[in-house]
Amino acid sequence: MGDESAERRPAGELEAEVLAALWAAGEPLTPGGVRKALGVPLARTTVTTILSRLHEKGTVGRTRSGRGYAYAPTEDAPGLTARRMHSELAKDEDRGAVLARFVSQLNDEDEQLLRALLDDGEAG
Repeated sequence: MGDESAERRPAGELEAEVLAALWAAGEPLTPGGVRKALGVPLARTTVTTILSRLHEKGTVGRTRSGRGYAYAPTEDAPGLTARRMHSELAKDEDRGAVLARFVSQLNDEDEQLLRALLDDGEAG
């Protein structure tokens, strides 16, 4: 079977690279455009599969471009991270415990930033 497993990327790594290429482009890209932006030898079908999965997750949107689609991220990197954090929080019934544990593990700088953000929210 060859040594395919040694060359496999960790789960999600290729998706992250595709998203980074889309963010850097600043405009919708076709699978061929994404492949070119990545600058690594990947089959077009592989890129199309990754883009389809990201679309199913709601991470990218798509518009018709010729016979196929052009893809663009639905949000910026901080927005995507926030959505992932919400998703993880929703998986646990004891949200208070999860949030308390999260806050207790923040470094001083991040804790101060969070407090400032929460204080700004109260003023608005």
